[in-house]
Amino acid sequence: MDDQRLAEELRATIGHLVRTVRGADTMPSGEAAVLGHLDRGGPLTTADVAHRWGVSHQSAARAVKDLLAQGLVRSEAHPSDGRKLLLHLTPAGRDRLAAERRRRADWLGAAIGEALTPEERHTLAAALPLLGRLDTYLKGK
Repeated sequence: MDDQRLAEELRATIGHLVRTVRGADTMPSGEAAVLGHLDRGGPLTTADVAHRWGVSHQSAARAVKDLLAQGLVRSEAHPSDGRKLLLHLTPAGRDRLAAERRRRADWLGAAIGEALTPEERHTLAAALPLLGRLDTYLKGK
């Protein structure tokens, strides 16, 4: 298989797998995405969240509004621009995100254990550092 075909197969397969695993989520995907960005990126503005998530400001704002109402996110005045608000995960938001991630990992882990042979699990584990290297390389471009 040439590199171009391998790249397309990898992109499609990982995309399908990610969408399938999200099926284990109990919260809307937009809310989970915002919580994830705040967890990985620290305090962010709604505009920052929208940019990182790749959605419109309005889409991010809707999800943020729902998270604020649930007490999963809190806001405070931006230290250098009083027109903006910085969003922070609350302890409840951190707990909810951890529960979602655990649910995904448990569901995927069970599937790995049931669907793959020990040799296939070993091959999958060996591929993880390669995928990590690709991610690091692409982020550097």
